[in-house]
Amino acid sequence: EVVALLGTNGAGKSTLVRALSGLTRAKRGTITFDGQDVTGETPEHLARLGIAHAPGGRGVYPGLTVGENLRLAMWTFRSDRARCDEATERIFELFPILRERAAQPAGLLSGGQQQMLALAQALAPDPRLLIIDELSLGLAPAVVEELLDVVSHLRGGGLTTILVEQSVTVALHLASRAVFLEKGTVRFSGAAAELAEREDLLRSVFLEGGGRSVHPTPAGRTKDRPESNSHATPTEVLACSDLTVRFGGLTAVDGAGLTVAAGEIVGLIGPNGAGKTTLVDALSGFVTPDAGRVRFAGDDVTSLGPRLRALAGLARSFQDTRLFPGLTVWEGLALASERTVAPPGPLAAGLRLPGSGQFEAAVGARVESLLADLGLEAWRDRFPGQLSTGVRRLVELGSLVAQEPRVLLLDEPSAGLAEPETQALGRLLLRLRERTGCAIVIVAHDVPLLLSIADRLVAMDLGRIIADGPPADVVRHPDVVRSYLGSAADRATIGR
Repeated sequence: EVVALLGTNGAGKSTLVRALSGLTRAKRGTITFDGQDVTGETPEHLARLGIAHAPGGRGVYPGLTVGENLRLAMWTFRSDRARCDEATERIFELFPILRERAAQPAGLLSGGQQQMLALAQALAPDPRLLIIDELSLGLAPAVVEELLDVVSHLRGGGLTTILVEQSVTVALHLASRAVFLEKGTVRFSGAAAELAEREDLLRSVFLEGGGRSVHPTPAGRTKDRPESNSHATPTEVLACSDLTVRFGGLTAVDGAGLTVAAGEIVGLIGPNGAGKTTLVDALSGFVTPDAGRVRFAGDDVTSLGPRLRALAGLARSFQDTRLFPGLTVWEGLALASERTVAPPGPLAAGLRLPGSGQFEAAVGARVESLLADLGLEAWRDRFPGQLSTGVRRLVELGSLVAQEPRVLLLDEPSAGLAEPETQALGRLLLRLRERTGCAIVIVAHDVPLLLSIADRLVAMDLGRIIADGPPADVVRHPDVVRSYLGSAADRATIGR
């Protein structure tokens, strides 16, 4: 069977499946697999028994080729050459794109292709139980559909699957049974069809009593989004022209031109592999373009690295959260806040002069304000490894906001967030724009989020910008629909 494990961030889903695969030790209770007590067994032993765990987010080695990643996943039977060859061919039949990219470094794959490779690694040993943590995390609908087809095919072959998901529609499309967790306890366990009919349960456990808090109007605006002043002349704060980025023979960004005005929220959409993240990498200085220019606040910054752009006020997040693992939430936010508070100097700090105390008090007040704004008070003393995906993303956002940037580049900020958390994120970004006047560029597959807060949408496909304009117009553009859903998308796919 396929069992869907659902619940909001912090409900305990990932911790539970980590315990099942031996990555986290249970303090009490028992775990049985095929009638055998496996409580306390190592992940290596459980893997040999046939339990495979595909982690949420990026689960590949970016410096190794696709083929090397797959061979590494066959460590339990690496001496059996015939079985390795059979497993490789089986994987390539499930994921034809991996055959085409077998000799390329995994780090050059799109987010969707890396998710395919992570799933392929879990499937390579032909497991008896497959645990998938966040199958649809940060993926375009067309890629999710491909992965759904693969999991459905495997279900027909007798593989047992536990699917951890934030998307109820994705999970219930596959699962015959659903389990809801809330604060570490099971709130519901039963047939998926029964859960789909229990709107009261879905709202109380997953939606916390509401749907989207903003709804597009027929004009394409939203009720909660402030109308822009049509008489004001927008001031360009970030722009690029004829930007081209190549990786070997692959053109990831092809002659892109983008302009962002001060205080504007721009959504950047497109299927996995369209070049969105690479464009943001080039804008923030993490990738040097092969052609084209980047301007920030009127200056040409094409030759500047990410540090100097950050000091000038250009901040960005990544698809996978990057926090200091040894710092608590409070300490991480304090470190990020130091840039916006005048330091007293090393002598005052060393001698504990009054200026030092004032500096620390100012940093502390700044952190307390961020904790309150982001709703992170309960996690102030936790380390990143103890946080759920959604909470880590909020901490990362707080670290960026603490630096008071002029432009904020966010890569998949809502990936891994539950519905109410996504709503709160949208409201938070609008408040941030109102308070600071900073421009925000959001790379996301969450189109409802972008429709609720973005002033403009820019769509990419195959490295090119194919549409740029009002959100309601861009999402209905034929080329955008085709690139996201494919030319043969059925009604169920569009609904999901």
